[in-house]
Amino acid sequence: MTGSKRLKADELEPASAGPGPLEGIRVLDVSTMMAAPWAATYMADYGADVVKAELPGRGDPVRQWGTQCEGSSLAWKGLSRNKRLITLALNKAGGQELLLRLVPDFDVLVENFRPGVMERWGLAPERLHEANPRLIILRTTGYGQTGPWAPKPGFGTLAEAFAGLSNITGAEDRPPVLAGYPLADGVAALSGAMAVLAALYWRDVNGGTGQVIDNAIIEANYRLIDYTMLDFEKLGIVRQRIGNRLSDLAPRNTYQTRDGHWVAISGGTQGIVQRLFEAMGRPELMSDERFKDNASRLEHVEELDQIIGDWMADKGVDEVMSIFEEHQVAGAPVNDTEQIANHPHFRARNVFQQMDDPDLGVTSTTQVHPRLSRTPGGVRHLGGRIGQDNESFYLQEVGLTSSEFERLQLDGVI
Repeated sequence: MTGSKRLKADELEPASAGPGPLEGIRVLDVSTMMAAPWAATYMADYGADVVKAELPGRGDPVRQWGTQCEGSSLAWKGLSRNKRLITLALNKAGGQELLLRLVPDFDVLVENFRPGVMERWGLAPERLHEANPRLIILRTTGYGQTGPWAPKPGFGTLAEAFAGLSNITGAEDRPPVLAGYPLADGVAALSGAMAVLAALYWRDVNGGTGQVIDNAIIEANYRLIDYTMLDFEKLGIVRQRIGNRLSDLAPRNTYQTRDGHWVAISGGTQGIVQRLFEAMGRPELMSDERFKDNASRLEHVEELDQIIGDWMADKGVDEVMSIFEEHQVAGAPVNDTEQIANHPHFRARNVFQQMDDPDLGVTSTTQVHPRLSRTPGGVRHLGGRIGQDNESFYLQEVGLTSSEFERLQLDGVI
């Protein structure tokens, strides 16, 4: 766990792209920020032809986010990988007309404007389906297309709070905790991509038509904890923050080792807990009335955590993990980014691959996940410059004339 080195991208295997299960599917991504574009990225990873449209001049706000290297947002590089990049101003009449010209050639449209905006622009689903009845429209918003909160601005951070995740995350005597990464956006991206695939299956296999997907970020995330509603409905329990513990099982926590590292333990089954006690040299704890079953352990969780914590504090992390491996205990070290970068398991699975990027040079990118055996998809390139594919797309593919192209540029449409 110690003495690790910085990830060297040129030590990685080259990124590759095989056949993808979504080859032949065309996606027009007119969304911004995280959740909706991320859904389109998942489709691009599996071979869909995703064309990302940004506002001319400014581009997607994510381009300005976070750490910048060689003039490029590192968040943008991964979020927009495998996409072709064009510019299109939907807030202009010419842009609205051009979108209606484009949609007949696409299977999916991804957007995340506030409810009512597309309708105000004359681009309501009904109008889009007039242009292409087979179009799947993924609409991702904070609070959904309907309801009293629908018009409000909604981001993943707000969804974590509104959907109740933050209320049960963190220490009981501390404020609610927001994830240190775009958790809610990622969950909504996965649910949106899944819904698109379901809609495509119904359309293409079962003789269906195009349809509209209402992907509310709050609902995608509430689905993670919807069982807590049964606690309230049946037993009147409103779950609160209890730190790293879980109201459903014990032990479940992180424990610090002698050398300052942390180890996570999840006692998901009676057998796992028994092996843990044996690994600790305390097999008698299994017959202790306080710890004999899950219900008893939950009732005496503070005492249990103290016993495990004291045992862990006397050993280094490598020793702990060696003992756990010997006894087949379910535990894992809490890794930071540097440790992940150089961990032999991540290396063996080729999670990080080498990509030669025109802006960053040799860098790394993450393997497509989940992995398909016959149609794995892959990473062809990282996110690029604003409008870099305008000419090839609009002139060669859409068929705009040079004069049309120049006029739309002068008008600020593309």
